[in-house]
Amino acid sequence: MKLPSSILILALFTGLANARPVFIGTNSDGIYLADFDEAKGTLSEPKLSAKVPAPGFLALHPEKPILYAVCKGNSVAAFTIGDDHSLTALGNANPGGQGSTHLSIDATGRTVAIANYGNGSISTIRLAPDGKPGDVISYLEIEGSGPNPQRQASSRAHGVYFAADNRFLYVPDLGVDKTLVYRFDPETSEIIAHGFIASAPGAGPRHLAFSPDGKNAYINNELDNTILAAALDGNQGTLSPIGTTPTLPADFEGESTTAEIEVHPNGRFVYVSNRGHNSIAVFSRNAESGELSLLQHAPCGGEIPRHFKIDPSGKWLLCANQKTHGISVLSLDPETGMLGEPQSTVKAPGPICLLFP
Repeated sequence: MKLPSSILILALFTGLANARPVFIGTNSDGIYLADFDEAKGTLSEPKLSAKVPAPGFLALHPEKPILYAVCKGNSVAAFTIGDDHSLTALGNANPGGQGSTHLSIDATGRTVAIANYGNGSISTIRLAPDGKPGDVISYLEIEGSGPNPQRQASSRAHGVYFAADNRFLYVPDLGVDKTLVYRFDPETSEIIAHGFIASAPGAGPRHLAFSPDGKNAYINNELDNTILAAALDGNQGTLSPIGTTPTLPADFEGESTTAEIEVHPNGRFVYVSNRGHNSIAVFSRNAESGELSLLQHAPCGGEIPRHFKIDPSGKWLLCANQKTHGISVLSLDPETGMLGEPQSTVKAPGPICLLFP
């Protein structure tokens, strides 16, 4: 039966309204783009949007339609985002360190911070008014080591996170078992050492997520598969330990490491990916104490869940499974925090980072 043109137009409009673009950083040939239908929980087949060598982690300018990526060869690349979400190269800069692995843009859009895993350093680069990366302003090498000789022979800066008020920069360092805190000056892009919070020896801090209410920070320790919950004093820029929670089942005996951590937008749940166990661990968060309680270990839909992202509606979790080259969609109940079975898995070459613009 042929549908009236008005119904076809409405259906088309509804489909477009539900579609959200998703940028995909990879360890392959470039940045990919897919459309996510938040009504159905389905992801379109990713297409190459910008050809650039191994553009791992991605970040957005807070005001301008610009996407940034840390790329193989120690480069921070910038791309303008078109109305159709296509990417056009804007410029790039060398952060000065080696093995750049993570980046973040400050609230003013004038600074990009970079974690250089390869030589245990952090950099800040000044952004021009048009968003193009410019000069390195601060470059600091971190001293220290940990008890794991294979992974912690020296510093391994693994993430960079600006505070909500833009006055501090937090840096989980896998090699020295500390999350370092730096004072940040948005006027100059300079950072100065301020303090740290220690994880257990050999824990290996990797990434960090703040609670929406600004009371807590949660650090996933890669090597010992735990989460360090911390009380956050935003005025002083300090972190105080609350407790450590395992991310794996007590009876699991295989090899596994954590990868990504995220707090649900409603602040009630915390999610962590386990590479090896190949799951997403789900925790309820006590908003008063900051403590975590395990709710679930949900299958991630593939192997080595390097990254995941909760969609803007808070009803879906998209998981990038690096080893099996796919992205799976899991339903998420915002009331219970629980995840459903993986569905709508699409192929993508070595996905490392997912980002909703």
